[in-house]
Amino acid sequence: MSASKKTILIEKALETYYTGGFQAVGMDRLAKETGISKTSMYKHFRTKEDLILEVLNLRDENFRNWFVRRIDELASSPVERLTAIFDVLGEWFHEDGFLSCMFIRASSEYPNSDHPIHMSSAKHKRLLLTYVIGLAEQAGVPDPGQLARQLMLLKEGAIVIAHLHGPDGVATHAKQAAEVLINNALGRS
Repeated sequence: MSASKKTILIEKALETYYTGGFQAVGMDRLAKETGISKTSMYKHFRTKEDLILEVLNLRDENFRNWFVRRIDELASSPVERLTAIFDVLGEWFHEDGFLSCMFIRASSEYPNSDHPIHMSSAKHKRLLLTYVIGLAEQAGVPDPGQLARQLMLLKEGAIVIAHLHGPDGVATHAKQAAEVLINNALGRS
């Protein structure tokens, strides 16, 4: 399979798995939707799970690049960036086709913590946590890890609530809660 066909397959699989789910979408459906034969797919990806791992790698790279870039565009100080997390989430929640987090969904479909797909999903969340810890450190928070974990709980909960009940107001409410946590962490009243 040429590099371009591989890229097309991974990008199309990302869209298809996001809308259809990992377990529900088989290689036959991917072949039909991409126009790439199953034989060609299996020449590059030994298993469907190998393809899913490539899809998750692409989604991780795309999402984290977009997420950090948007936060930087919306805020200039570290404290502002911590709250801008929720503004960016609000933008994502209101995008056409928002169907929750691909990594939450993948880890739910592959629930065993030692499964490579589950581990890839957990890695994505750890990378985001590391980013938020860095922002909290830059903001001068005495315990940046604690604040970052609290903000990640809000972020992940907001994603689930936006998916289950619709996006309206979810990011705003999460941002208000985040501001309380941030002010508390900084010793502000």
